[in-house]
Amino acid sequence: MSSALLHSLLDDAGQTSGPDWLKQIRVEARTRLLERGLPAARNEAWKYTPLRALESRRLRRVAAASQPVDVDPGLYTLAGVGSPRLVFVDGTLRPDLSDVSSVHGLAIESLGTALERDAQSLRASLGRSFDADAQVFARLNSALPSDGAVIRVAAGVKVEPLLHLVMLGSAGAADAYWQLRNVIELGEGSALRLIEHHAGGQGCSHLGNVVNQYSLHAGARLDLLQLQAAPDSVRLIRRSDAVLDADAHLEMRCVEAGAQWMRHDLAVALQGDRARLVSRGVFVLNGRQHADTRIDVSHQARDTACDLVWRGVADQRARGVFHGAITVCAGADGADALLSNKNLLLSDQAEIDTQPVLEIHADEVKAAHGATVGQLDEKALFYLRSRGIDEAAARSLLTLAFCRIAFDSITNEALHGQLDALLLERLPRAESAADTAQVTG
Repeated sequence: MSSALLHSLLDDAGQTSGPDWLKQIRVEARTRLLERGLPAARNEAWKYTPLRALESRRLRRVAAASQPVDVDPGLYTLAGVGSPRLVFVDGTLRPDLSDVSSVHGLAIESLGTALERDAQSLRASLGRSFDADAQVFARLNSALPSDGAVIRVAAGVKVEPLLHLVMLGSAGAADAYWQLRNVIELGEGSALRLIEHHAGGQGCSHLGNVVNQYSLHAGARLDLLQLQAAPDSVRLIRRSDAVLDADAHLEMRCVEAGAQWMRHDLAVALQGDRARLVSRGVFVLNGRQHADTRIDVSHQARDTACDLVWRGVADQRARGVFHGAITVCAGADGADALLSNKNLLLSDQAEIDTQPVLEIHADEVKAAHGATVGQLDEKALFYLRSRGIDEAAARSLLTLAFCRIAFDSITNEALHGQLDALLLERLPRAESAADTAQVTG
């Protein structure tokens, strides 16, 4: 299917710099995109994502501004989180907003700088093939020059401070397209805590396209919080790819609370023995928001484990979509896989579609999956009302408790409180419930 969007973006690409292998990657991705276009409505992987609204748009790629726009510090700071911090605005690094303090064993630089310094070390990451129609926007990310963050942790280093990676859209980026490619690599036996934070100024109406690539070598551990709180006027497409070697551990927390519509594809390959993934996530939608979350976990080695617990809440005329797929490949004996997806509808007009998928090609496997869509427990609601809490506040409190599973394990009290406040803002009668939450907490 042809798309004016793809033509307008690719025709505007101009000459690209970089090594020959990188130019070839971009040419091949561009050719494939123009041949296939955006996925049709009948494409199973995209049938729930409203791409039709993009087909006739002629978004412009954002160029680095000669005079950087002013940004409210409240957009790129979080309670209880300091430096190091790396901030990108409209797809461009903003050194004036960043604070990359020196941390032993932690190397942070922009993608552009890393390509100039040592392009060959990025060849495997940037050369990743995105051929399937399900990955069309990841392919677009490969076709066009982009900036991003390159983060590397040396082997054996346990990084103590939280690393804050911020991606913002500015109010001036109307009808704009920007993209980022982030490469995060943890050496053997290393550890890192990372916050991936999406936000933006009110009034921006951009399309953001972000690809994150995580590589965890043997025995590495990554604690990752993905916080998506972009304004309701933007569209955001993200792909998170993670590859785990033997004994590596990835713990992910995802909070989706913003954007007019968003799509997040999360693909995790447990390719080393005893690799482990723990994922907790929630989306909270209202108005006409649309969220499409697709998870694909592949057990490729012995004694690997994944524990996925995701929640969804939709109010008014919002729509949420969740697709969770676990594949236990041949030879991945001893795999332990769990997927649970529970959802709440707060309105008769809201909709949530959920599809858990489990595919097993190995022996001696422990696996379970399930999904539900329902409403608040009337008995719990009655109990709170009997304690003197009004109905609207009681509904918000119960819904917040339902959502907290995504981040309850966070020990940073200030950050935990800010996440509570963010979700309460999305729920009916947030101001009444917020006061009650402080009392009951």
